[in-house]
Amino acid sequence: MGFSLLEVIIVIAIVSLLVSGLTALVIYSFRYNAVIWEQLKTQNEGRQALQKVVDIVRRAESSNIGSFALESASSTTLVLYANVDGDAYRERVRFYLAGTDFKMGVIKPSGTPLAYEGEETEKILASDVVNLTKDEPVFLYYDEDYTGSEGALIEPIEAANVRSVRLHLELEKDPTETPVPLQVETLVQVRNLKQT
Repeated sequence: MGFSLLEVIIVIAIVSLLVSGLTALVIYSFRYNAVIWEQLKTQNEGRQALQKVVDIVRRAESSNIGSFALESASSTTLVLYANVDGDAYRERVRFYLAGTDFKMGVIKPSGTPLAYEGEETEKILASDVVNLTKDEPVFLYYDEDYTGSEGALIEPIEAANVRSVRLHLELEKDPTETPVPLQVETLVQVRNLKQT
C-alpha cells in the first residue's frame, strides 16, 4: 500500500498552506503585541506628564521677586513660579510644546538682587505629542467663574485672570500603526489663586 505521486503533492501543498498561515498569524501577533506595548508606554508617559504638571500648577505662587504666580499663558505654553526642588526659592517653570516633545524648563533665581536670568534646565515630559498636527491646543484656561460648562478664555490670555488650567495631550508614536491618538487630559486649579 503506497502513495501515489499526486497524493504526496496534495499533502505537501496542504501542509505548506497550513504552515504559511500559521507563520502569518505568529508574525501578525508579534506586530500587534509591539503596538500594544508602545501604546501602554505612551499612555504611561502621558499620565506621568499630567501628574507633573498638576503637582506644579497647584503649588504656583508669587515669585521670589514679587511677580504674579502665572507669568504667561498661551495654547502651547504655560509659565509660572513654584518651588519645585524643596529649597527656599520658587523657580520659574515653563511647560511648552516643542515640535512633538512636551517639555518642562526650570530657571532658578540667582544673584543679588534675585533675578530669573540663569540658564533654563529642560526636561522632556512626553514625546510623540501630535497636538500641533491635529490643531489642538495643549492648554486651555478658565477664570474664577468657571463651573464646568463655560468656555475657555480666549487668546491673548491675561495671566492674572487664570484660575484653572486644562492640559490636553494627544500622543501617537506611529500614525501608520495606531488606530487613533491616545488622549490624556486633566483640569487643575491654581490653589494659591482661589477666591474665598
